[in-house]
Amino acid sequence: MLSLILAAALLSDPVATPVSLPSEPAPLHGTFLTPEAPRAAAVILPGSGPTDRDGDSPQFGIVGGTYRRLSEGLAGQGVATIRVDKRGIGESAAAGPAEADLRFFAYADDARAWAAEAAARAGQPCAWLIGHSEGALVALAAIEGGNDKVCGLVLLSGAGRPARVVIEEQLGSQLPEPMRAQAFHALAELEAGRLVADTPPALAALLRPSVQPYLISWLALDPADLIASWDGPVMIGQGTTDLQTTETDARALATARPDAKLVLWDGVNHLLKLAPADRAANIATYGDPALPLAPGVVDDVAGFILQPR
Repeated sequence: MLSLILAAALLSDPVATPVSLPSEPAPLHGTFLTPEAPRAAAVILPGSGPTDRDGDSPQFGIVGGTYRRLSEGLAGQGVATIRVDKRGIGESAAAGPAEADLRFFAYADDARAWAAEAAARAGQPCAWLIGHSEGALVALAAIEGGNDKVCGLVLLSGAGRPARVVIEEQLGSQLPEPMRAQAFHALAELEAGRLVADTPPALAALLRPSVQPYLISWLALDPADLIASWDGPVMIGQGTTDLQTTETDARALATARPDAKLVLWDGVNHLLKLAPADRAANIATYGDPALPLAPGVVDDVAGFILQPR
């Protein structure tokens, strides 16, 4: 009888509720999606740039709804989620400070607060942090020193090496000399905690003075060190046709935490969709709102979160 009741609860339509979190200078906002009888709770942490709670950046043509689809899939398996607009984005726009005042640890503080909120709303002792792309590093930073409101981590398409290494890898083939050398020098200075006065105008979008304090706070973090310093459960998920992070990153994280669960999805890109390795065809999937998540993604994440411990 108990199993029938549980099955009926999981088949009920999940309920979506707008949620807000007190913050200065303005509240943060998100969506709580829960089945009738949640078995676990999680927070979905977005990636870099103007990525909203659904995983979209319409101004860049990204409209695949990755986080919304993940949230809906998890609800269907009994996992309640809060997916969030990070400060400065979407409904949380008013919570964003001036660019020169933003630091990476603000996102980590917010993640901890959202974990407590998700756990309370779902009636759970703790919540999982599901970090995608830069959100994976936010999740790692959020558990530095331990946090009893975080059950564990699911790191999807996250960097496994320091940001400077990844940025140089991404930019190296695109920049001519001497711009490449200038960019690499600037990144090394910022990683060392020093502001850079003279940067190439063509790199202003990346290295403008107002964003440099944030870059210093971000470049100081090594994801391998962070994951090695925590002993809670961790899943690392990575697609093999991801153009932004790679299997090398996933394996760097797994090497630092040999007991973590490493899942490699064949033919899956950065948005967790099936996509070919060809760059143009891969990027074309970013603008296809009808494309579902790749088979196995939701099942693997839900299975890891719900496995007995």
